[in-house]
Amino acid sequence: MTIFDELKARGLLAQLTDEEEIKELINAGKATFYIGFDPTADSLHVGHFMALCLMKRLQMAGNKPIALIGGGTAMIGDPSGRSDMRQMMTKETIQHNVDCFKKQMSRFIDFSEGKALLVNNADWLLDLNYVELLRDVGPHFTVNRMLAAECYKQRMEKGLSFLEFNYMIMQSYDFYELFRKYGCNMQFGGDDQWSNMLGGTELIRRKLGKDAYAMTITLLLNSEGKKMGKTQSGAVWLDPNKTSPYDFYQYWRNVADADVLKCIRMLTFLPLEQIDEMDKWEGSQLNKAKEILAYELTSLVHGEDEAKKAEAAAKSLFSGGPVAGSVPATEIPESEYGEGLQIIELLEKCKLIPSRGEGRRLVQQGGVKVNGEKVTDIGMVISPDMFDDDKTIMIQKGKKTYHQVKLV
Repeated sequence: MTIFDELKARGLLAQLTDEEEIKELINAGKATFYIGFDPTADSLHVGHFMALCLMKRLQMAGNKPIALIGGGTAMIGDPSGRSDMRQMMTKETIQHNVDCFKKQMSRFIDFSEGKALLVNNADWLLDLNYVELLRDVGPHFTVNRMLAAECYKQRMEKGLSFLEFNYMIMQSYDFYELFRKYGCNMQFGGDDQWSNMLGGTELIRRKLGKDAYAMTITLLLNSEGKKMGKTQSGAVWLDPNKTSPYDFYQYWRNVADADVLKCIRMLTFLPLEQIDEMDKWEGSQLNKAKEILAYELTSLVHGEDEAKKAEAAAKSLFSGGPVAGSVPATEIPESEYGEGLQIIELLEKCKLIPSRGEGRRLVQQGGVKVNGEKVTDIGMVISPDMFDDDKTIMIQKGKKTYHQVKLV
């Protein structure tokens, strides 16, 4: 099976321009392709998983990935899928986020010896002369066509700023610069980016002639993939300091039955033949599929050792046995803990609740246990004598979230 056929079999490709040319380039390992990442946080999250796995697959087949960090476009903000304007960030914040991204991307992409590139569009966008840009790029875009794009339609009623209106031009210019500087002949993106991507393809061909190769592909479920990164309690990050390997494992262990095999097909590197057999699984077998998914993805992001620890911890907790050391923990100095903390304060210190109001609601609904005992009083004080000989207690939030508190 060719790499192109595999991408299709895994459900990763949706809309394409020039399918035969794309197939030929990818299969021959001659594609230099880019995917953009918006540096609005200091960590990638699981919504980026599909893009990162796609880059890894294509690089393994001999193609060259370019991870484009939107340091310039982040100063404008993409209106796609948003009902309001993004908050603009400083250059210093953006650079910090870029540095964090590269470290995490290196788990998926080999940047050694020019095998892949990480570039920042601030390098060319911030130095553009506005009048020159209007004269050079403006004639290739019509306002009528831009307003027909879905990303702009959604914002017209509430108001679309001229700043955001320029986003399509900026993203299109990115592809043009990457084509010109690095021979980038292909771009990937989500279905919400299709109009912006077509703009880049058309800009290259209009400026450089019909022979200029520039192609676009969208990921079938990228918008759904972005939703994967959000849970009721916030984002599921790839940074272990934001989401522990155990919590990361548990996130995938708890995906819906209807989604587990789809996620295994799209996101893991298990052979398709093995996954095809798993498609027949049902009932209790789906729990095994979820364990496989959780282990494979935790290993990919955090390494095999952390995946094994998370797996062992999850099984121990499920069986009511001893808790393994990979369950996330918060250490509190005994001098700071004093005579004790109210349960709401403790939940807040452990970052298990977004607000005290949410904590009160959680306790009142019976969603909190300490050492296996349900907490019913929002004013309950968790005193030091409730800790075991190792100065540790276990907090359970809901059915599946466990957290240790240790006095040090």
